[in-house]
Amino acid sequence: MSALNRVPSLMVRAGTASALTIAAVGGSIVVPGIASDAEAAAPATKALQVAASKKGSPYKWGASGPHRFDCSGLTLYSYKKAGKSLPRTAAQQYNKTRHISAGNRKAGDLVFFHSGSSVYHVGIYAGKGKIWHSPKSGEVVKLQKIWTKSVWYGRVK
Repeated sequence: MSALNRVPSLMVRAGTASALTIAAVGGSIVVPGIASDAEAAAPATKALQVAASKKGSPYKWGASGPHRFDCSGLTLYSYKKAGKSLPRTAAQQYNKTRHISAGNRKAGDLVFFHSGSSVYHVGIYAGKGKIWHSPKSGEVVKLQKIWTKSVWYGRVK
């Protein structure tokens, strides 16, 4: 039995347990109204899994699934399945996210490709410098290395 599974029985037997006791046995403390890192990351993880599940789906301009996608259609669809809403275009999605630095990016964050101040493409960060995206006409949803430094990152709120 893991320490995490013992926490409830410890609390039942003792009636209450201090925060230090709970932490010592590997438990977690729940504070109402505060999302844990895991809870906050859950939609991003789910969106990333959805995007990956669409591997091989053909690109179609203006399409947002479930069988064909353009770039922002894939991110819109993936996050919708994860319980989050995004606007339709890459530029609108950039404006809706919390902007983060490359050093703070995490799997599931959105990667926005830009020329000057104009966003022209979006994908979902998969870690290790790669994204899931629907590249362009004639191609399919795939995992690909980020090919430029002209990117911005956004975290879906």
